[in-house]
Amino acid sequence: MASSSYSTPCAACKFLRRKCVPDCVFAPYFPPEEPQKFASVHKIFGASNVSKILNEVPPHQREDAVNSLAYEAEARMKDPVYGCVGAISVLQRQVIRLQKELDATNADLIRHAYAELPVAAAQFGRRGSAGNNGGGQFNPNYEYYYPNSLWSNEDTNGKSEGN
Repeated sequence: MASSSYSTPCAACKFLRRKCVPDCVFAPYFPPEEPQKFASVHKIFGASNVSKILNEVPPHQREDAVNSLAYEAEARMKDPVYGCVGAISVLQRQVIRLQKELDATNADLIRHAYAELPVAAAQFGRRGSAGNNGGGQFNPNYEYYYPNSLWSNEDTNGKSEGN
């Protein structure tokens, strides 16, 4: 889809002040409505290098390549030393900080949940010292209440399985 079929040349040819030919490599990726896109890519990479890159990349990947070049060019203009690597680094630090915050919040939730657990276990799990009466198991050392289920070795009559 070269721009020569239109009256307006592509943004690259317009920027470079040349005629946009029917097989212009830039035309499908730098439309005339986006002149700044090519201007920033040209400033950072140069038109010759961009043309070489586009000719080496398979046609089905060229749009992604141009978008990557445009993103890197914008990032280089904002941060000439690190470019998009600087932005990635900032985002990675933010992810690490947020993960630590999430871990701390989850730890608080668990701590609050376990703080209420002995009260519930005392109400439902400790019905007698000898014959549990089907109330489940409560081990004060672990502060967990296990009702008679897969985790219990006792049947509902308080007898161990296998007896």
